[in-house]
Amino acid sequence: MRAERKILPHVLRQWSVVLVVLLAVVGAASSGLVAMASSVTKVSQSDLFVSEPSPGMFGNAKNEPGNAAWTNSNWLKSRFHFSFAEYRNHRNSNFGVLRVMNDDLVQPARGFGKHPHRDMEIVTYVVEGNLTHQDSMGTAETLGSGSVQYMTAGSGVQHSEHNLDSDAPLRFIQMWLVPRQRGLAPEYGSLASDGGSAPVNTWRWLVGDADSPSPTRSGDGPPIRIHTDANISVATVNGDDDGAPLELAEGRQAYFLAIDGSLQLLPSAGCPVDTPTQLERHDAAELRGPLSMRVVSTSADGATAQVLMVEMQDDGSSRFK
Repeated sequence: MRAERKILPHVLRQWSVVLVVLLAVVGAASSGLVAMASSVTKVSQSDLFVSEPSPGMFGNAKNEPGNAAWTNSNWLKSRFHFSFAEYRNHRNSNFGVLRVMNDDLVQPARGFGKHPHRDMEIVTYVVEGNLTHQDSMGTAETLGSGSVQYMTAGSGVQHSEHNLDSDAPLRFIQMWLVPRQRGLAPEYGSLASDGGSAPVNTWRWLVGDADSPSPTRSGDGPPIRIHTDANISVATVNGDDDGAPLELAEGRQAYFLAIDGSLQLLPSAGCPVDTPTQLERHDAAELRGPLSMRVVSTSADGATAQVLMVEMQDDGSSRFK
């Protein structure tokens, strides 16, 4: 018994130290203070969930298998990057504040009838075709390739999205991001493309944080601001030059999407990640800073590649954990 009395306080002190360390680590992780190692983790298109729902779900007519203008047998082909609709996976429910990324291909004269949303920042980038949007705030407009729209669903909004063209498909990337607070007043905004060719190897900063300081010079900031810590940019890259630079700071993470074409993420001098990553159309990647890289097209016959990136605070999330 005497030996037990001598050992017990010593053991308790050791466990107390372990408990304090564990609580400190958990507390730091919950506040986003734990630094994660730099990394580039490929998300292959085979990792994505492909959804082709019934036409009647959103008020559409039957599919038209004999229509030469259709590029897919079903009215909608949607690639889900995260848990959504019939794809339920609690291990892959988000990447930071990015809750949804759906790559939607909508056939001619089809679309999503009126449906509700709330408490999400919804950003849509039009890849090809024309997207017609209407909502309960009175908005009605059609946006073409290269355009971007956003909607603060906030306290509640209803909207519809359609491809009204009779002879061309519509493809768009829709992202839902978690806002800082619930119950915001609904908002809508857009940036229409001028129809011109996008500059090569240059990032277009489309969306930023409404709470970030305004730029000192007009035109330096993003044209669209949403109510969360996130930045969304797109770029068209070639393989002849050094490509588009990609810098990701420590404590930040990004979800990177290969919209079209083939490309490589190449480490620049001093980058902690020293191996290239090859991505094809529909592939994605989880990026974790600090990173210094170049985005270079490897498409056949010297064709360009198109990419999109959502940058945000690093919270340690990953579909592969």
